[in-house]
Amino acid sequence: MMDQPSGKSLTVLGIETSCDETAAAVVVRGPDGHGEILSNLVHSQLEAHAVYGGVVPEIAARAHVDVLDRLVVGALEQAGIGIDELDGIAATAGPGLIGGLMVGLTTGKAIAAARSLPLIAVNHLEGHALTPGLTDALLPPYLLLLVSGGHTQLLIVRDVDRYERLGTTLDDALGESFDKTAKLLDLAYPGGPEVERQAASGDASRFDLPRPMLGREGANFSFSGLKTAVRRAAFSAAPLRPQDVADLCAAFQAAVLDIIADRTANAIALYRDRLGPDAPAHLVVAGGVASNAGLRAALQDLCVEKNFSLTVPDASLCTDNAAMIAWAGAERLSRGLVDGLDVAARARWPLDADAPPVIGAGVKA
Repeated sequence: MMDQPSGKSLTVLGIETSCDETAAAVVVRGPDGHGEILSNLVHSQLEAHAVYGGVVPEIAARAHVDVLDRLVVGALEQAGIGIDELDGIAATAGPGLIGGLMVGLTTGKAIAAARSLPLIAVNHLEGHALTPGLTDALLPPYLLLLVSGGHTQLLIVRDVDRYERLGTTLDDALGESFDKTAKLLDLAYPGGPEVERQAASGDASRFDLPRPMLGREGANFSFSGLKTAVRRAAFSAAPLRPQDVADLCAAFQAAVLDIIADRTANAIALYRDRLGPDAPAHLVVAGGVASNAGLRAALQDLCVEKNFSLTVPDASLCTDNAAMIAWAGAERLSRGLVDGLDVAARARWPLDADAPPVIGAGVKA
């Protein structure tokens, strides 16, 4: 493993195509480890998938092919640099939809090969995990709550490429649960923001919903039972009026926040136990669901209670983006962690590959 040469900045192009957003960005990692975003372009495929109520993998992959080249050119132009000024190419190699991953990773390989540049195959989850280093100059170790459409986990971020999973979902991810609740209630896609919006005008106390795993040991999550309870409550109240929908959303979100606070409190205790009482008391929340204002408020209250600081990146850097991929690539490049052109895309790629299996978690572990 090589350290970054003294006094040298690293400029990295990042490419992100793991799901339904095509993104390209240029980030600089300074000699002191601080980061700067020179460009960050994201092309949303929202309209293409909205009619289906979810992401269609084949449509997503074809859309990446259509726009990625010009996004890469646009990112370089916005950054005000030429391709020969890059020090490396970072592309998401997993986890995600395999067709989309192949589009982005192949593009990254082609640029790296043509310009004799290092290629860094980035784990999308590591991009989320390391974003606070780019936005807030926050260095590991810290506790990470990763909440997205495909993953809900609590991990110790010990360093770049060093992660310890404390808890994971046993069934649905949190973002998935928000989206399925929205679909059940016939709300617009994407569902997460719609549930949050409806919840703001709802009565959370009207429907008595369960809090799976609340009060139990450990830091694992479960949301399928809550989702089923929402379905039963909706059928009991049918036909649903607008206020019924708002009340159901408010009750669902309140249950979610109670679960997240309880599980995260346990993870804080585990974090202190593993790293010692003098470990930095930082909680980072990343992933698309981190944009939820209620979630942020609940975790801020928890952090005040536990004497922790809370770091949540800007909403634009919580959802899928290429700046986080470029930054993770720059961090890995500074440590000599590069990949060959034969590296493969991976639909499944856990951050902590050594974590023991969890019954029921399956691919979401």
